Amino acid sequence: MTTAYDFTLPGLEGGTINLSDYRGKPLLIVNTASKCGFTPQYEGLQALWSQFKKAGVGIIGVPSNDFGQQEPGTSSEIASFCHRNYGVGFPMAARCSVKGPDAVPLFQWLNKENGFLGRPRWNFYKYLINGAGKPVAWFTSVTPPTAPRVRDAIERVLLNG
Repeated sequence: MTTAYDFTLPGLEGGTINLSDYRGKPLLIVNTASKCGFTPQYEGLQALWSQFKKAGVGIIGVPSNDFGQQEPGTSSEIASFCHRNYGVGFPMAARCSVKGPDAVPLFQWLNKENGFLGRPRWNFYKYLINGAGKPVAWFTSVTPPTAPRVRDAIERVLLNG
């Protein structure tokens, strides 16, 4: 049975992000973009990560240029933008495709697991993975990362695994 822990992503600043490093812990995966109306959500993602990282919650940003060409930069430009403007400290993947046949394997799996309605339709879709590596909730772009329903879902996963 496939879980989120079976996947890797290329790291934004080199190397590889091994999702297996998060085994047993909640993980929030977010497709991001630097030139989007939802880009200020980086601030909320950073706040969420700061609040929950000691409890073991991971957040991974996955920049994508799939929606409105809103992530056109190079890896170094994306990294600089995220650090300079939002103080992003959580791991960021290199720019990846998250929809259609060119989607990276992780997002092909997330799209299959979450069904048609759970597929990202814009930037800043959020996918919560439980400690067993299965998706348990997803949130659209219009749901800020600091929304009570996101925090409540993370807290439920922390309590129930």
